[in-house]
Amino acid sequence: MNFSLYIAKRYLFSKTSNNAINIITIIASFGVIVGSLALFIILSGFSGLRTFSYSLLEASDPDIKITSAKGKSFVFTKDVAQILQDNPSILASSKIIEERVFLEHNDKNEIAFIKGVQDNYTEITNIDDALSVGNWLEKEYLNTAVVGRTIAIKLSLGVRSFGQPLSIMVPKGGTGFISPNNAFYKTNVQIVGLYSGTEEFESKFVYLNLEEAQNLLRFKENQITGLELKLSDVLKSDEIANQLQDSLGKNFKVQTKEQLNSVFYKVINTENFVSYLIFTLIVIIALFNVIGAIIMMIIDKKNNLKTLFNLGVSLKEIKQIFVFQGFLLTLFGMFLGLIIGIILVFLQKQFSLFMITESLAYPVEFKLSNLLIVICTITALGFIAAKIASSRISKEFIER
Repeated sequence: MNFSLYIAKRYLFSKTSNNAINIITIIASFGVIVGSLALFIILSGFSGLRTFSYSLLEASDPDIKITSAKGKSFVFTKDVAQILQDNPSILASSKIIEERVFLEHNDKNEIAFIKGVQDNYTEITNIDDALSVGNWLEKEYLNTAVVGRTIAIKLSLGVRSFGQPLSIMVPKGGTGFISPNNAFYKTNVQIVGLYSGTEEFESKFVYLNLEEAQNLLRFKENQITGLELKLSDVLKSDEIANQLQDSLGKNFKVQTKEQLNSVFYKVINTENFVSYLIFTLIVIIALFNVIGAIIMMIIDKKNNLKTLFNLGVSLKEIKQIFVFQGFLLTLFGMFLGLIIGIILVFLQKQFSLFMITESLAYPVEFKLSNLLIVICTITALGFIAAKIASSRISKEFIER
């Protein structure tokens, strides 16, 4: 065994004659344990929150969305259909029609968007899994709609109440004088389902069948506002989006889910990084206790160090004793903190110890990458702290 490592282990696990040093060492170990635990818990919490937030986007946004680069709508031609058909990475596609509308129910008004979708739309997103009440749109029922929970609350809408229907109105286009009594295209629908999600998503859409949306907006055959695609491999979405953009040309805009929610992704990733920096700073502060504990140990063992030096142990080896001691102290605290953290993460996943609401547990996720981040961070900082403390040793200090 390495001589410096052997002496460091003896110093670490043996009590000193000075109780104050023993207490400082315990406090330093406790600081590393808490710092490692906190850093791992925070990273696991943000991983769970990120996964939970991304799962909400599975209901609201497709893997890839194609819209017109100029104007609101375009005609779905055979050429566009062939491009989609020739791409083996596309599992399913759905035509959509989106437009801002006025909603009216029981003398209450709201502005939202209609979204006309095809029958296969549930293959594109997980919108049917987001339904909190009722059912998704069905072929056999005409003039039906699914709305967000926030819209339903604002307009006092019920599901399958078959009372007063929801009125959807779109301003008529054109120029010249328009009579206020005849200024809108209008349709009435019955609500068959409510969906839940983010606050923005819940207050945005009223889902209709594609044909009903076309009739309301007076669109021509095959005139749509977008195409939404489901991919066989989401990890290749950027590559496939670039391929489609090259094939479709400049008249179309092809966006991935990440591009559709660029602000959301940036906020989540920034929060995660900032939290990591904050808790790393806490770990650094905790490691000052390690530096203090090692320096106190160096002072306490001064006579022993003088004896070792006179016996022929080099100054470098003596410094390595306390580098190893600080490093071992940090590793001990880190692994104990990680064990506690891993247990807490699995307990939260299994038993939902901490709740956001009565029905929603705080999401956490165990990831090896988070474990490696904590190990690398604590190990590196612990080594630096030990090197700083051991630099206190010099020939003059030993011989004095």
